[in-house]
Amino acid sequence: MADHAGVTAWDGSLETFRLLANSLQAMIAYYDSEELGYGCRFANKAYAAAFGLTETSIIGKTFTEIIGEVAAREVKPSIDTVVNESRAVAYVRELASPDGAKRWIEVNVLPNLPREGRPVGAFVIVTDITGHRLATQALRESEERLAKFMQASAEGIAFHRDGIVTDANPPLCEMLGYTLEEVRGRPAIDFVASDHRAHVQSVLAGGLDASYESAVIRKDGRRIPVELIGRTLIYGNEKLRMSVVRDLRDRHAAQARIHHLAHHDALTGLPNRMSFMERLAQQIEQARAAGKSLALLFVDLDHFKRVNDSLGHLIGDKLLQTVAARISASLRTIDVVARFGGDEFIVLLDDAGRDDVAQVAHKLLRAIELPVEAEGRDLSVTPSVGVALFPHDGQTPTELIKNADTAMYIAKSRGRANCQFFDPAVASAAYDALVLESQLTQALQREEFVLHFQPQVRARDGALAGIEALIRWMHPERGMLRPDAFIALAEQQRVMLPISQWVLRSAARTALQWRSQGLIDVPIAVNLSSMQFRANGFVDAVAQVLREEGVPGEWLELELTERMLMDDLGDVKRTLQQLKALGMRVSVDDFGTGYSSLAHLKELPIDGMKIDRSFVRDLPHQRGSVAIARAVVQMAQGLSLTVVAEGVENEEQRRFLVDHGCDLLQGELISLPLPAAELARWIVAHQAALSA
Repeated sequence: MADHAGVTAWDGSLETFRLLANSLQAMIAYYDSEELGYGCRFANKAYAAAFGLTETSIIGKTFTEIIGEVAAREVKPSIDTVVNESRAVAYVRELASPDGAKRWIEVNVLPNLPREGRPVGAFVIVTDITGHRLATQALRESEERLAKFMQASAEGIAFHRDGIVTDANPPLCEMLGYTLEEVRGRPAIDFVASDHRAHVQSVLAGGLDASYESAVIRKDGRRIPVELIGRTLIYGNEKLRMSVVRDLRDRHAAQARIHHLAHHDALTGLPNRMSFMERLAQQIEQARAAGKSLALLFVDLDHFKRVNDSLGHLIGDKLLQTVAARISASLRTIDVVARFGGDEFIVLLDDAGRDDVAQVAHKLLRAIELPVEAEGRDLSVTPSVGVALFPHDGQTPTELIKNADTAMYIAKSRGRANCQFFDPAVASAAYDALVLESQLTQALQREEFVLHFQPQVRARDGALAGIEALIRWMHPERGMLRPDAFIALAEQQRVMLPISQWVLRSAARTALQWRSQGLIDVPIAVNLSSMQFRANGFVDAVAQVLREEGVPGEWLELELTERMLMDDLGDVKRTLQQLKALGMRVSVDDFGTGYSSLAHLKELPIDGMKIDRSFVRDLPHQRGSVAIARAVVQMAQGLSLTVVAEGVENEEQRRFLVDHGCDLLQGELISLPLPAAELARWIVAHQAALSA
């Protein structure tokens, strides 16, 4: 083999071959045939070094000795194929480097065949394909990752080359309504809505990486808003375009919902305050330019709080929804209605005259006050409507709303369930009342209230028989105000309760002071407010004042109006009995001004009554007043009640009342209402005069 079958038989120089073999990156070796023991007869430097040998030391070693028994067993099937079938074999083996890294080699075994017969040897060519293998593996893994990403992504993904779709994931196919086969091979621009194609085409042509909103068309013709995210990729030696197609339907729906919620009331679905103000500003400008008029109606439900407080907010909400629907149904399509907040609605009528507005307002009044069925019961509320007209009643949204609101409050003050147009003169008075109302809430804290006292004397001898406490308000700007300037206003607010308690407590303290000085031995009368008399815990509150001030009930007298007796007789009777149990006297003030309390008097624990000053004023010349005064005195005597005539201003009135049996007299003829210190001096002087 060394001469005629070995390498030296090669037609050429061995050294030249060795030089050639060593210049290659491949590892090259030549082995004898099986009969000759598979001995190595040649190896280039790379092959020998791979097994820790040299070109010289490797010669003569067997194949198994060189690569090891384990490796030899692995490659034996390939060697058997070369020997038994006389054909070349190629295989790949995985090796472990000394540092633990993986390497791969490709082995080609080429038989050295004589002209006839079995191979006399074999060439082994080994190539390190680690780099290629790693690159191929990385590419495959990248492709697998990309494929998994495309399949797993909830967003549509498409790849296209030169504008032609090469691949698309299932979400995109589902979004478009096509199969992958129907999508692949078509121009990507075919799926874009026609009004967006020019922009998409310019992005594709420029190869720009961009994100922008667009729209695609489904197979069934439906339009879908999308966000397109375009990226250019280098894949191998190819330039591909990847587009992420993000469905924006949910986002647009959410944005529309947010916009709706921002501009509409969640309960009624009507435009809210912010939306209405924007619309009002626009329509004012349009009306101003066109020389048209506008009408603004401010609608407020009367006593709606009672519904919420007594029946709960769910029933209140249903009532508001019904009212909103009724208002909307009563208007033209060009008109606007909004919920302004709470139980307030606002209506904008376009190009409507005063008569038209009045008709619409009364139509709203009739529609809203119809009963509403809720949980098996009929509920009803009435609205108060205030109207302001553009341009007459205001030039800006703020002015119009303010004036319509003012007109609405005037409507409430005039009995509710009606409509009032804005009137500057009335509004000015209403504004003054509003200011006074605000000041009234602070008057107690600022200690601006004082008590004046007016004496009551026995008609027959002028002896002091009682004293009435009368509240006054020392207003910081308007001076001393009598009750008729603020009590009615206070009655509309909860502030009346603390004011009433203050009067009662102040009268008790004055009674204690004067009695401790030996100045009086008569009761001080206090006027009760209707709110105070009807309040829960009223009698307990009175008892608390008496207890805390150390005053027995006999020292005070309570005056209630005839109208207070017109409530439920049973409740009124129980309350009066409880007051009597505290030792207090009870009188009916302003008697004769009511209509239904006469029949009650015999059943109620009343101590006295006062003839109203309106009847005393015309005595003794006005026949009607004379008849009423005489009847009241006679009735009081029949019921064993003390009768007091208030408003006695002259001697003729006094003489008439004395002659007809009136018990007590009160009025300017006796004394004006005086501050506590002045009345104390009056009492001393009066008693001295009687004793003289």
